[in-house]
Amino acid sequence: MTQLTTASPPAPTPVPTAMTRLSRRAKAAIVVQFILKEGADVPLTALPEDLQMQLTHLLGEMRYIDRNTMNAVISEFTDDLDAVGLSFPGDIASALNALDGKISDQTASRLRKEAGVRQIGDPWKRISALPKARLKTLVDTESIQVVAVMVSKLDVSKAADLLSSLPGDVARRITYAMSMTDAVTPDAVDRIGLSLATQLDAEPPKAFRIQPSERVGAILNFSRAAKRDELLVALDEEDKDFAEEVRKSIFTFTHVSERMNPIDIPKITRDVDQDTLAQVIAGAKTDAEKDVVEFILSNISKRMADALREAANDLGNVSTKEAEAAMGVVVQVVRTLADQGEITLNMPTEDEE
Repeated sequence: MTQLTTASPPAPTPVPTAMTRLSRRAKAAIVVQFILKEGADVPLTALPEDLQMQLTHLLGEMRYIDRNTMNAVISEFTDDLDAVGLSFPGDIASALNALDGKISDQTASRLRKEAGVRQIGDPWKRISALPKARLKTLVDTESIQVVAVMVSKLDVSKAADLLSSLPGDVARRITYAMSMTDAVTPDAVDRIGLSLATQLDAEPPKAFRIQPSERVGAILNFSRAAKRDELLVALDEEDKDFAEEVRKSIFTFTHVSERMNPIDIPKITRDVDQDTLAQVIAGAKTDAEKDVVEFILSNISKRMADALREAANDLGNVSTKEAEAAMGVVVQVVRTLADQGEITLNMPTEDEE
């Protein structure tokens, strides 16, 4: 008897859907458009310029897609993201930026030279962060037109500070040249920034990260007042500009009322014990010190202020050495709070300088 067998029917050929017909670039354009439509920020400037152009062309050419296709593309995109376990910088320049401060300056400089990588990033951010003394060096070495662009890119307060420190004729030439920068193109500004930043890259690595004026100021913060004044007078005679930079970096007890915001004063009482604050109050001798004491007491609760005044009265006379040590504790706490970003100190005024 013949055994009959039936063959399985051939599997149907899958019908292409809108999702399968889309290229990866088209899917990327859909994801970008979806994110933009949701109001999120997409840092497309991180892409190479040719990819930015291709993406822009795609967004201009595409018209619409159905909701099912959009959901499928977004679902595929989120699945790809979930599958990523760890991402890396992608190139030597980004890796060096990620490791900034983690590896030695000598190693970073050597790697940049070997790979032909410039430490630039956004050149104008680096240039704006330069101290006034370094900016004045650029003023002396660059053409007046380049300097005019540089000053135009600085913060207003920093530009004003720089111009006020220059000789009158130089400042006038710069401000006149700034009046003719309205025709400067963005490409020209970028080239100038890159050129200035390249000069910074050509400088050898420095042993100290902070500026000399800041290092001297930090030391003088913990010096006796008489010795600090003596050294500042001597610095005035040797280098007046450097002495001014040192004064800006100094933060002493008498600067509390000038450079701290009243709302931040309770943070001092949180981190400084009451015995030390009582010594500060009892040991305040000069008018400036008494003004700071009153500034502190008037910006804390009345109950705590009364308690501190009573504790100070109980102490009686406090020696100058003990008072300065207590005030030094307050200064150290304020500087720590500022370094940790809990408070922001106001810039020194001309009178304070």
